[in-house]
Amino acid sequence: MQTVIIRTAKRRIQGAKLDEQTILPPRRTPFIDVVDSAIAVGRKVGVIAPPRMTKGALLDHARAATGLEDFGDTWFEEPMDVLLESVRKEARLNHAGTLAAEKQFHHVLRDRLYTQMWFERHPEILARPIPHPVVIVGPMRSGTTRLHRLLSADRRFAHLRSFETISPVPRPEFEEVLAGRTDDFRPKLAARIMKVARLANPRTLSIHPTGPFEPEEELGLLVASMWGMKHEAQWTVPSYARWCEGEDATPAYRHMANLLRLIGWSQQESSLRPWILKTPQHMLDLPALLRVFPDARLIFTHRDPRQVVGSAASLAWNQTIIYSDHAEPGKVGREWLRKTELMVSRMIEARRAIPKERMIDVHYDEMERDWPATMGRIYRFLGLDMESALPGMHDYIERSRALKRTPHRYSLGEFGLVEDEVLERLGDYVRLFDIPIGESAPEEVSGLRRTG
Repeated sequence: MQTVIIRTAKRRIQGAKLDEQTILPPRRTPFIDVVDSAIAVGRKVGVIAPPRMTKGALLDHARAATGLEDFGDTWFEEPMDVLLESVRKEARLNHAGTLAAEKQFHHVLRDRLYTQMWFERHPEILARPIPHPVVIVGPMRSGTTRLHRLLSADRRFAHLRSFETISPVPRPEFEEVLAGRTDDFRPKLAARIMKVARLANPRTLSIHPTGPFEPEEELGLLVASMWGMKHEAQWTVPSYARWCEGEDATPAYRHMANLLRLIGWSQQESSLRPWILKTPQHMLDLPALLRVFPDARLIFTHRDPRQVVGSAASLAWNQTIIYSDHAEPGKVGREWLRKTELMVSRMIEARRAIPKERMIDVHYDEMERDWPATMGRIYRFLGLDMESALPGMHDYIERSRALKRTPHRYSLGEFGLVEDEVLERLGDYVRLFDIPIGESAPEEVSGLRRTG
């Protein structure tokens, strides 16, 4: 049936130029133009220092800021070298983008130094177990966020909060927080960052609604090793992307696991609670993930690839236009079509080595039609009763209405793509997992039911 629908769609569109191709993607807000001009003037008059975008300068700056020397496993320096080179030669960052990139590198390097400091102060952190985590694996925009947050509502699981993804490592004075003598500054910092993000691009919360204490994915923990698609979704760095696609990510996942141990310790929670994890990066890195988490239980999410590609391109576009004046929608669209195809093919290949009893498949449309029934099937897979978790899940659903008030609108045509090519290149994926395909790919809308 799916084959017939795909062929029908191809015949309907093939050879024709879709009207939606003339649609232009959204522009960035004037706020960024003002900030960019102000930074340019600040650099010219010497109020803002020139960029320090070399590895040596960034490492030295982090050491000087913290008074620490140990960055831990030096594996991260190789992806850092590749990323910096790609940023310099390909990203074409504006003044605001360059300053933001420098701040991001500094933040990551400072956190690596603080990480090792905590391990030295409290060696028991590294002894914390990470038993049978539940890992949600799916393409970008396939409903992973919604599923992650529903499961995170169950207190039997551990999860990251958004402020811990932004700042996973406590500052040196955190023991004062544990003693109740002061507050953790990280949630306040996260709130400020989110406020600036909304000013830079108000569409941010439509695409990925969040708040400082909302459950969040662990992509920021992979960024701690200069690894992952977060860089590709905010900068045009194709050389870095291709390099990462050819490398073994195991060291990045080992560091991620140690950061989970540190975060669990900082939360003062039992180390016996399984973590709920999710990020689309796992689609590319399943072998590495399973080497580090050999007893992981996997929930695979699937969605109409036209919606996956269109929404992913929109997400990347809305980030990239903040940091560069030269983003091209056609290039963004083709890159995320290629990336989605690669993610799917690697996921299919990796699944061949995973025992069937360790994984379950969930369709986006199933969650749309009847999320309680779908969650019930997931809980049976996990061997848990769902009844006690339902109140928390309903609370999340009510909260999601407040988080996401504006529809996330996008189309393939904004990014120079047509439906027939997406369906052709991802047709095997559709057939293998029996993914429902409609007559056309509707835009994503807001509200309770569209939170992934």
